[in-house]
Amino acid sequence: MSMNEIKVNETAGSLVSAICQPEDTDENILSLRPKHFDEYVGQRETVEILTIAITAAKQRSEALEHVLLHGPPGLGKTTLAHIIAKEMEGSLTITSGPALEKGGDVLAILTHLEKGDVLFIDEIHRMPKSVEEFLYPAMEDFAVDFIFDKGPYAKSHRYRLNQFVMVGATTRVGLLSAPLRDRFGIFRSLDFYSNEDLTLIINRSASILDVHINEDAALSLAARSRGTPRIANRLLRRVRDFAQVRGDGHIDIETVHRALTLEGVDNEGLTPLDRRYLKTIIDYYQGGPVGIEAISATLQEEADTLVDVVEPFLLKKGFLMRTSAGRKTSAAAHNHIQKFENG
Repeated sequence: MSMNEIKVNETAGSLVSAICQPEDTDENILSLRPKHFDEYVGQRETVEILTIAITAAKQRSEALEHVLLHGPPGLGKTTLAHIIAKEMEGSLTITSGPALEKGGDVLAILTHLEKGDVLFIDEIHRMPKSVEEFLYPAMEDFAVDFIFDKGPYAKSHRYRLNQFVMVGATTRVGLLSAPLRDRFGIFRSLDFYSNEDLTLIINRSASILDVHINEDAALSLAARSRGTPRIANRLLRRVRDFAQVRGDGHIDIETVHRALTLEGVDNEGLTPLDRRYLKTIIDYYQGGPVGIEAISATLQEEADTLVDVVEPFLLKKGFLMRTSAGRKTSAAAHNHIQKFENG
């Protein structure tokens, strides 16, 4: 593999990464995030349910029920947490499951929350069991229990917390324990976005970034965005840079095609890693079925990366099938890979 191919693979890989990239936290990019539900595009049922629940909670002067959001990376779980905090007129505290190593870590956060504040825990399925059990009384009774001393001198003390709202986000809801999952009053699964909704998001983002993009270019960009707003905004920024350096600053459909071909993103939104994944099953395992660990070893990629980042979109496109015996590629995947290789 040439150095140019390696560079394209690394660049395209970052486009579909489950992890927030540094560019996603840039001040100009954060301004793209909707601040209210009426600005939020897509996930209409979820938005309506949350709007009703928040309005009812505010009318009763109560805290909103705890919310669990499930879905692939980049679909707006963090954005919804920001909006919930804004609508509840509380502050937002953000952390992640891996960052909470022991009960004391979450205790310091909980004791500083005011009534109506929102605690957002990303990757909540990766919390240690000890922290999870510490959260049970906090979520259910708004209290935490302390144990002083040990043995026959041990004493328990209950500390009352303000009524806060916990918003959990996970890409793998099956890894959550039943006791934790049952303590969330609102459970919503976020789905991939339609091209029409992504086009609205791209046009809105382009307006905020002061970039001119015509309708055909926005539609083409949406079709390559893997049904994910985060990726749509990343691709828009890459195309904007290309148009600025190699064009006149305006984005048309030809600019989109040239810029994303350079990035290694094809017309279906597949990256080099996606195509390598499919080709591995087709070439090495005769189309499957094959286990994820075997694919991971062949590609030298983490199995979690393949499961969380690569597979959801391939499943949605109908390029991949999960069976009890393992992963299989479809006829559509064979046709797409063959068409791509033949130019």
